Amino acid sequence: MTSTTRLTVAQALVRFLSAQYTERDGARHRLIGATWGIFGHGNVAGIGQALVEYGDVMPYRQGRNEQAMVHAAVGYARQSGRLSTHAVTTSIGPGATNLVTGAALATINHLPVLLLPGDVFAARPADPVLQQLEVPYAGDVSVNDCLRPVSRYFDRITRPEALIPSALQAMRVLTDPVETGAVTLALPQDVQAEAYDWPDEFFAERTWVVRRPGADPTELAEAVTAIRGARRPLLVAGGGVHHSRAEAALAEFAAVTRIPVASTQAGKGSLRFDHPQDVGGVGHTGTATADELARTADLVIGVGTRYTDFTTASGTLFAHPDVRFLNLNIAPYDGHKLAGMPLIADARSGLMELTAALDMHAYRVAASYIAEYTEDKERWEQRVDACYEADEPDVRPTQPQVLGVLDALVDESDVIINAAGSLPGDLHKLWRARSRDQYHLEYGYSCMGYEIPAAIGVKLAAPERRVWALVGDGTYLMMPTEIVTAVQEGVAIKVLLVQNHGYASIGGLSEETGAERFGTAYRHRAADGTFTGAPLPVDLAANAASLGMRVLRAKTVSDLREALAEARDADTPTCVYVETQTADTVSGPPPAQAWWDVPVAETATRPSAVKARELYERHVSTRRRHLRRSNRS
Repeated sequence: MTSTTRLTVAQALVRFLSAQYTERDGARHRLIGATWGIFGHGNVAGIGQALVEYGDVMPYRQGRNEQAMVHAAVGYARQSGRLSTHAVTTSIGPGATNLVTGAALATINHLPVLLLPGDVFAARPADPVLQQLEVPYAGDVSVNDCLRPVSRYFDRITRPEALIPSALQAMRVLTDPVETGAVTLALPQDVQAEAYDWPDEFFAERTWVVRRPGADPTELAEAVTAIRGARRPLLVAGGGVHHSRAEAALAEFAAVTRIPVASTQAGKGSLRFDHPQDVGGVGHTGTATADELARTADLVIGVGTRYTDFTTASGTLFAHPDVRFLNLNIAPYDGHKLAGMPLIADARSGLMELTAALDMHAYRVAASYIAEYTEDKERWEQRVDACYEADEPDVRPTQPQVLGVLDALVDESDVIINAAGSLPGDLHKLWRARSRDQYHLEYGYSCMGYEIPAAIGVKLAAPERRVWALVGDGTYLMMPTEIVTAVQEGVAIKVLLVQNHGYASIGGLSEETGAERFGTAYRHRAADGTFTGAPLPVDLAANAASLGMRVLRAKTVSDLREALAEARDADTPTCVYVETQTADTVSGPPPAQAWWDVPVAETATRPSAVKARELYERHVSTRRRHLRRSNRS
């Protein structure tokens, strides 16, 4: 007879989660490292009580905003190589819907996070209850259904015994390198507190093996043939390189073949910036070196990339008339993009197999090609030096000079986190990544407000590292709440808060597209109704200090050097606040080296919009759909 234990659904779920593990390459990790939660009537007596009951096996983290809790879990998951993550519990209503943005970010970036929103009564003893959405045409819909399209797996647990298969499916998706993303188990508040006789086998430790599938022999042979036939191959490293921990395999591939390696935002740092084959970021925010190589490449080898519009310059970057694509990706969906030749495999396994095969044929690109991109890279590095250089140390810095001061200070142990605004473009072009996980850019969703909570998650996953959240004033105002969490938990993140009085990135884009920076400045409304008055008297440094963070103000380049050095050594949460001198421009780095499609008004009377449309039509005319199938030569 099967032995059982009588527990509530919430208690059973917490016990089950505490016994789940992942394993890859012989290393074992706890899958759910902790549970974040904000409690309300939809989860306080269920999951909340269970976390009290089983606090010895499931650590609890207190958050201030439900979206931010998801961001913290995502930061933790990325730093943990997707082998460990956190759960997030919320009440019903706004607590649950606040998860949607974070869930979308997790799913788009293929990062695992478990969401446990409370839900309305399954038994409907009172209808409607507080915060319930009434849908006249469907009695089984709640606000939690908003999470369906942004979740890789969704289930509503309306009976206790339904938890068993659902929980197992949830773990399967969280640990699947192809399917992973946000997983949602919606938990009606009455079901959470309902007791059931659970089979004890449900609580036994389970280890979920994270696969490293190798390449199909036929696809591998075709890939080798394609590479050997290419004269100007370029490898584009995406986030899949990091997820697979394939950085060493990529470095070996590059050393053997001498093929230059460009990187997406998610893939930057796949090679150290000083690796001979690293040519920097590619696409709209890329380097001149990488983008020129992309324009002339006859074979593009995508490794773990989704080929977003920033990478392809909205279909205008890969301009060689005979260009073909070879896509090494663990996900078939991405492997077939751009009519590419698919090589469906784990990034590390696939790269190792490619390297061995090409080495056997003694394949290497031509010496003239190596000399070409090496010289171009040296010229670009000189441009980076010029952007970083601060000849006048007693004046306010530009945003690139802020990055330059930080660049001179950090080493491979520091982690730099950013997601939105003008900083991602500057970082992708200019930052010199020193380790595989130093550069942490969330650019799949580019979500304002990600940086501070994500920094907490990264620091929890790697407490020995120095973790920097690089935040503009627009992003800071979106979500500074988790500063309180960092202070409460003693998580010694460093926040570099850059004040440029508005949405600097969108302001620049607005000007380029004929919208004349409308609604992008943080200024008083002028007499003509526009926001062109004096800057708002908002003191963000004082705000951060009021939330409990130690704040260091820097007015000049010299001040900034001292403040960043002091913050780097701090063992408490510390913010460095600096106002840049380029408040009326995007940032002052080299301009975009490739186009990005943001449609411009087709009809307009204002000269700026008419001119922008003319330029837009010239760019659109160069767009190309890559439809010719990349088959074996």
